[in-house]
Amino acid sequence: MIAAVPLISVIIPVYNRRDVIGRAVESVLAQSCTDCEVLVVDDGSNDDTREFLQQEFGQRQSMRVLRCDANSGVSAARNSGLAVARGEWMAFLDSDDEWKPRKLERQLKALNETGLKVCHTEEIWVRNGVRVNPHKHHRKYGGRIFLQSVPLCVMSPSSIVIHRSVFDRIGQFDESLPACEDYDFFLRLTCRYDVVYLEEELMVKYGGHEDQLSRAHYAMDRFRVKALNRILGEESVSLTEEESEAARATLVKKARIVRDGAVRRENSELAASMNDYLERWQQCDGS
Repeated sequence: MIAAVPLISVIIPVYNRRDVIGRAVESVLAQSCTDCEVLVVDDGSNDDTREFLQQEFGQRQSMRVLRCDANSGVSAARNSGLAVARGEWMAFLDSDDEWKPRKLERQLKALNETGLKVCHTEEIWVRNGVRVNPHKHHRKYGGRIFLQSVPLCVMSPSSIVIHRSVFDRIGQFDESLPACEDYDFFLRLTCRYDVVYLEEELMVKYGGHEDQLSRAHYAMDRFRVKALNRILGEESVSLTEEESEAARATLVKKARIVRDGAVRRENSELAASMNDYLERWQQCDGS
């Protein structure tokens, strides 16, 4: 017998997170919307994450654990989940985050009411076990939010529900980016689609971990520069004059900062790559 196609596919990438992955999975299994499949992508963990998942959740028919032989990064893990996902809608959950029980229900209702294809929500931030308030520049929006997405991410991967057809148009997560892959993805998304924003706090975003990507890579803005360069260079992207100017100005500002830091570190290769971006875009920016 062929299993019924689920309404939602939930993709959870995980790498060496045995201590927290259970919380994430349980928050999905506790959803009021139960028409979903859970795809946990173990990105080559070398602790006992896989054994823990099998022991705790191995009997769940709605859940599958996909095993990657090597650690290829969060983008590759999400894309591996997308390759086998069967749902009409896709949702992502980072292994150290968790959802409130009505998250999917509330988002599907909003998507059905608006006819849009992407929805994100407000979130609770916890850093090192303490709830913190996001800064004003992290404020979230709905509608066409490309301008707000240029300086930094204003959506979290763990908060979004997105129709599977969107990936046919904008592509998947960029596996060449070791970090800021969410920034790149959301730039490609928000220049093409309006989004629904729910002000309800429907997820908890945890931070402060030693293994967070922001601690593993210096000069993170180099990846954002690459993402901005791609958006500005794509003929298929239709930006307003204001949006184009904002993207160019942000690229130039970030590239200069990264270049100057690379010079101080005597990283000639990185400095040269930033100069290439500057030569292409700073005249267009009028700088």
